[in-house]
Amino acid sequence: MLATKDLTIRFGGHVAVNSVTCAFQPGTLTAIVGPNGAGKTTYFNLISGQLKASAGQVTLDGRDLSGLSAAQRTRAGLGRAFQLTNLFPKLTVLENVRLAVQAARDGDHRRGFNLWSIWSDHKQLLERADEILETVALGDKEDELVANLPHGDQRKLEVALLMALDAQVFMFDEPTAGMNAAEAPVILNLIRKLKADASKTILLVEHKMDVVRELADRIIVLHNGTLVADGKPAEVIASPIVQEAYLGVSADRTGEREVPLPRPELRVVNGSGK
Repeated sequence: MLATKDLTIRFGGHVAVNSVTCAFQPGTLTAIVGPNGAGKTTYFNLISGQLKASAGQVTLDGRDLSGLSAAQRTRAGLGRAFQLTNLFPKLTVLENVRLAVQAARDGDHRRGFNLWSIWSDHKQLLERADEILETVALGDKEDELVANLPHGDQRKLEVALLMALDAQVFMFDEPTAGMNAAEAPVILNLIRKLKADASKTILLVEHKMDVVRELADRIIVLHNGTLVADGKPAEVIASPIVQEAYLGVSADRTGEREVPLPRPELRVVNGSGK
């Protein structure tokens, strides 16, 4: 289980993430939503170690990750995909995945890990890399330089790297950003495959509510850096606090008609949404 406790970051006098306490269970895809500037990506950066928290903790299976670097958190089991791809552009597609597979196998990089070792000597690593590339539909592009790939294929490759690292937690920050209508379904299908593994925990930051409705088992809402709602998608999306904070409209009326708000499983946090 991944958990944050009182996770906070301040930039001068501005509190970008405000004492967020939340737990994420294996076998669950949680969507993190909120208006622009709500603190969603900052919260991701605090979890994965790109930013150092001003206060609070991040734990995975009871282990405190708070003092670890981003690389150390990756080795602990946190896999992160970014809004902008984070790849080795001057290496081939296959070389990118081979490096990730060997990093996962070696664990501690100090134990003889050599970026320039002769790959043909590592049959198992090659077979695993090829298997992953076939899974993400890049098997026919393994010899292409990453810099030459279209954006959609680069996003697929980033998912392949997370799979190669055998992460416990998959964190996707707007995975379909910059994709056209033909490319986006491929990434969403990959996320569905990952979701089928009940041992994995998936976190998703996404602005497209149709994607959230289709994929999410749970939604949490951040507003001004504060966790304001947490529950099943239908209840959260229908709640007044989400309608007002996320959509910027009054939630209790549509024209002149009252809208009933089913909320039996919605948890409104900090007294919001009364």
